[in-house]
Amino acid sequence: MKNPLITVSIPVYNCEKYIERCINSVLNQTYPNIEILIVDDRGKDNSIQIIKNIQNVFPDKIRIIEHNENSGAAAARNTCIDNAKGEYIFFMDGDDEITTDCIEILYLKAYETNATMTIGQITAIDTFSNSEYPIFKFNDNLTFLYNNDIILEYFCNGEWAVSPWNKLLKLNFLKQNNIYFTKGLYAEDELWSFHIALKLDSTAFVNKNTYKYYLHKDSIIFNKKKVYFENIHTILERMAEEYYKESSLRKKYILNHIIKFKELALTMQYKVMRKDVDYWKHNYSRLKKAPSLKFHDYFSSLFTIDVKKKNIFQNLPVNYGYKLFKWRYERK
Repeated sequence: MKNPLITVSIPVYNCEKYIERCINSVLNQTYPNIEILIVDDRGKDNSIQIIKNIQNVFPDKIRIIEHNENSGAAAARNTCIDNAKGEYIFFMDGDDEITTDCIEILYLKAYETNATMTIGQITAIDTFSNSEYPIFKFNDNLTFLYNNDIILEYFCNGEWAVSPWNKLLKLNFLKQNNIYFTKGLYAEDELWSFHIALKLDSTAFVNKNTYKYYLHKDSIIFNKKKVYFENIHTILERMAEEYYKESSLRKKYILNHIIKFKELALTMQYKVMRKDVDYWKHNYSRLKKAPSLKFHDYFSSLFTIDVKKKNIFQNLPVNYGYKLFKWRYERK
């Protein structure tokens, strides 16, 4: 078995508290042929100096590419895609870490199955409660999927996380299909993963924890701002563009995903900005423009009862929709 070069992509922006731990977890991998590709997105802390100190010890393992100005995570990951030298690319964030056998486990599965994308399980490290638990978990029974229609169906049913990290991907697949992150877009992983699902021919699953996702006060998940929710509409517009291009069956898969995504957006907005009721109502009204179920879809077994309910809740008169959503959210 050959050991092709694998690029581990790490965009870096203001993560000096965590970056040494992150890089050391890659340097300690059991897989022998790895390059660490750092993209300096022009943060204001000491992250890059810490990395350069490590690079002095491991000059053959670490490359640093510097952006001229801060351009965001999407642009940083695109820089990694364009400059990676590996046959495979693995994305991770600068505040996380991977298990010592992460790359080896994922590559062995990719080698055995010739999968274009290979995914492992994720452990959340909750620094607030000082606890660990599975997060974004896929079904233990998932081992291998092929045929793009099947993969799209599974993706749209939410069978695995949309995050770019903890996925080993053939680099040529991304380049040949021109799959990049949308620059300037928050929640860029949502759209990127959707575009992958539209093209992916095979994916393998490893039912072992390979990635440690840290939850802390600096985590993006706890720092969503208004611009994030504005970006939701851009994402839905792009999804709708693909929806209208597709065949009848694939449209149903995508519609299933759109309805769940709208529900997530409304829930996150209420959680983060619940005091701004007018803005929530405004977005609720705008979300109605995205594709939704038609009358005959309520008789289709391709949509669950839960999805059918969500679709009804998303298309009520605005004031009533808000009252019902508030009641549903706060009774949990």
